[in-house]
Formats: sequence, C-alpha cells, structure tokens
Amino acid sequence: MSIPMDAWCIECHMRRNLETARKLGNTEQVTLFAKELLKLYLQLPADSGSPELGPATSDLFCKIFGVEWDRRKEEKAESNRFVLDRMDEIRRRVDGADDPLYAALQFSVLGNYLDFAALQGQVSFDALDKMLDEAQEMKLDQDCYQSLRSDLQKGKNLLYLTDNAGEIGFDRILAEQIKKDYPHMDITFCVRGAPIHNDATAEDAAVVGIPFPVIENGNAVGGTVISLLSAEAKEALENADVIIAKGMGNTETMYPCGYNVYYLFLIKCQRMIEYFGKPKMTPMLIRDPNCS
Repeated sequence: MSIPMDAWCIECHMRRNLETARKLGNTEQVTLFAKELLKLYLQLPADSGSPELGPATSDLFCKIFGVEWDRRKEEKAESNRFVLDRMDEIRRRVDGADDPLYAALQFSVLGNYLDFAALQGQVSFDALDKMLDEAQEMKLDQDCYQSLRSDLQKGKNLLYLTDNAGEIGFDRILAEQIKKDYPHMDITFCVRGAPIHNDATAEDAAVVGIPFPVIENGNAVGGTVISLLSAEAKEALENADVIIAKGMGNTETMYPCGYNVYYLFLIKCQRMIEYFGKPKMTPMLIRDPNCS
C-alpha cells in the first residue's frame, strides 16, 4: 500500500528537481532532464508513492549532469553535527519533563524538519533552534499516544524505520526513552540501503551513536516499499510488535499497510495537506488504520 502520486506530487517533483537542474547545467541539459522526468511519470505504476521516483531521478542527475549519487553529503554531515551538539540539552529537557516519553516524541517529530528534499531551500538551522525552544508545546494525538504506550507495554520487538540524517539523532533520544520506560522491548533501527536525498544510512546511524542494532532496508528508495525490502528488513518487519515509521517518505510508501505502524512526521507538502486535511507543518502521530 502507499499514498499514490497525484498531480500535486508530479508538479512538486518536477519543480524541485528542475530548480536543482538549472544550477547544474545548460538549457539543453535541463530540457533533456525535464523530458526524461516526464517519461518516469508515465512509466510509474499508478499506485506508487512519490519516493519511489527517487533512485531513477538520482540516476538522471548522475547521467546528465555528472553529479555524485550521494550529492547531499554536506547537508547530512551538517545535520548530524547540529543534533549532536544539542543532544545533551535535549536529553536534559526530556528527562525533566512531566512525561519524558511524550517529550521525546515531540522532539522526534520536530526532527522531521531536517528534510532537504521536501523542504528544498527552506531548511534553516537557526529556525530549527527556535523551534526546539517551543518543541514541548507541540500537541500530538492523545488517543494514539495512549495506544502506543499500551502496545509498547504488551509488545517485545520494536522496529524503528528512520528517515533523515540529523533527524536520526532525535530518533535515538526517543528510542532510548522507550527503552527506559519499557526495558523488555528489543529495539532495531532500519536505515536506507544506499544514499538517497539526505536520508539516513548506516553511516549516519554510527555518527549519531545509535546504541541499538542497525539494519539496512536493501534499497535506495526514500521510504519503505515493502516489496523491495531486504530479507533481513522484511523479517524484522514481520516480527515487530510495534513499528515506528518516521517521516513523510515512510508514510507515503506504507500507509495504510496493515502492520502495527505508528507514523511520526510533519506535513510538508500539498499532497499530504489534502490527504490528511491538516495545515502545512502540522505534527502528526497516527496509527495505521488497517492494523489488525
């Protein structure tokens, strides 16, 4: 299952990537790039989510403009440094909260701001610093939060599907708090199997010091397409009692999949605004509606 692309997605994908292309090449190259993107839209199955275009789009950037596949390395490194520099302070605020797990969720959702693909040209570390000051004013769905707590109490295995570099540091704090509150839970982190956008890989997990087992999902899609998962990641998904899926990419490619997934993300595009009926930048904690 997925939230399939619509006209908003095509317009957004084309606009964002053409903005980048114009900085990289001449008119002829950009025109060729645009025509090849149009072919991708026509070839993509109707039920596919927008993140599934990521690998093919990166291929086009490499082929036409000669850029590296991992062209967001600088942004990823800067994001990781930003979070590492603030991790002790965030932990202090989480520990001092009336409900540390809820506070950790607030910071984790806020970390989804570090998205250089969906928020191209709009990500500001200064703005994020100001947002961190107000993180604990964030409102999340209380019924869903209590459902998550109940499932964590009853379950044994938690699979944490990550999203972006830097953001994964916020995820570490949340996972550590889950382990404090529910020490019986076995937690596994799952990252992208190859660089795509500024998404977190095993390298980023190591940089921010994830203290739990880390596996790769076996592909370069900026989300979780279940049919493309590695055998290890698919087994972890099947055996998980609770799944946390961070970010819009994971939501777009999984929702509604029928697994016991709790999606944590900020709404950052018109497609998601219309799909969920919420304003841009609304913090979301929702459970998969088809979970058994």
